[in-house]
Amino acid sequence: MSNLLEIDSVVKSFDMHVVLTDIYLKCQTGDIIGMLGRNGTGKSTLMKILFGTLQADRKFIRIDGKVYNQPYKTINEICYLPQDSFLPKHMTIEKTVELYLGEKQVANFMEDSILQKLNTSKISHLSGGELRYLEIKLLLHTDCKFLLLDEPFNGVSPILVGEIKKLILKTSKSKGIILTDHDYRNVLDVANQFCLIYDGGIKRIDDKQELVRWGYIPESRL
Repeated sequence: MSNLLEIDSVVKSFDMHVVLTDIYLKCQTGDIIGMLGRNGTGKSTLMKILFGTLQADRKFIRIDGKVYNQPYKTINEICYLPQDSFLPKHMTIEKTVELYLGEKQVANFMEDSILQKLNTSKISHLSGGELRYLEIKLLLHTDCKFLLLDEPFNGVSPILVGEIKKLILKTSKSKGIILTDHDYRNVLDVANQFCLIYDGGIKRIDDKQELVRWGYIPESRL
């Protein structure tokens, strides 16, 4: 079954400065939407508004045609990976997995070459990259329709970046995913659709050369 997430007519200001204006974005099951834009253009702001934890001056959020004000309060609709860690530091990995996914899912989840050697470790003992990998894998395994991933590759080693990309591609078969990252090359590698936040608006990118024409990246780095 295909699901549809839409956010429409978004306006957001901070201290009389308009950050986002008249934003429309849709995501369906199977989509991996790469949201690009320079620092401060409102990418994280839009994700928080879409999740429902940040109020906008105006917005309409629909999931499968039903309007939501704060989607995160409804079970199994949408999950969000913030830039900051959200897992309890005092717990072990296995207990954390059990807490988020249930006891029956632990064994299957831990059949992972990266996590197997860490399974008795506490969250506080993980490196930044290992912690990010665990957080992303947990959310990808959560029973929800849509995922918002804010900076999933930040502070992660190239090996773990490769593993995260595989997980995202596999999960997109059953979920819709919107992601953003400062390393646009990783976004270009994994996404199958692209949009650019520019001057408060959002622009659909049908050809990667458009990123050069909009001045987001030089042609030599495409």
